[in-house]
Amino acid sequence: MCRWHSRYPVAVMSGNRYIGCSRITGCKMLVTEATELAIGLTPLQLGGSGPLTDELFLLGRLLFGGVLAFNGLNHFLDAESMAGYAGAKGVPAPGLAVPATGGLLLFGGLGVAAGVLPTLAAGALVVFLVVTTPVMHDFWAAPEEQKQTEMINFLKNVAMTGAALVLLAISTTAWPYALA
Repeated sequence: MCRWHSRYPVAVMSGNRYIGCSRITGCKMLVTEATELAIGLTPLQLGGSGPLTDELFLLGRLLFGGVLAFNGLNHFLDAESMAGYAGAKGVPAPGLAVPATGGLLLFGGLGVAAGVLPTLAAGALVVFLVVTTPVMHDFWAAPEEQKQTEMINFLKNVAMTGAALVLLAISTTAWPYALA
């Protein structure tokens, strides 16, 4: 054991890489242990970590995914006016872009809400948000009377991008109440 890291006993195991934490003490720690110490993280585990955790995670998925799926549905129901708006924003081939982005939103939103193909679903939402946000909500180029509205929508999309990235990060873990 190292005098600096007394709670981490040194174990020599074949196949693991070790690093030295101090030349003076000669302590050796697994790279993963050193990383966990450095960033203070433990592996993420979903389910059973508190009262109603699984249910709150499900509710969050339903709200987040449901709103995005609803917006995706609107890309099909109101395609003509959305294509006109996308064209005014300089989107190439807006007649194709609107249903394509609607499909990303519909697939991603339903997938997240249902817990079906969560990596693909969350990934679709990340792609949609990263690509469309700076194009459709370019507050820096908007006329003065539209700057505030575009900035609000831009920042909302940035927040949703963060949520989609979190879901993507945990998409390989088992999701409670997932239909898949």
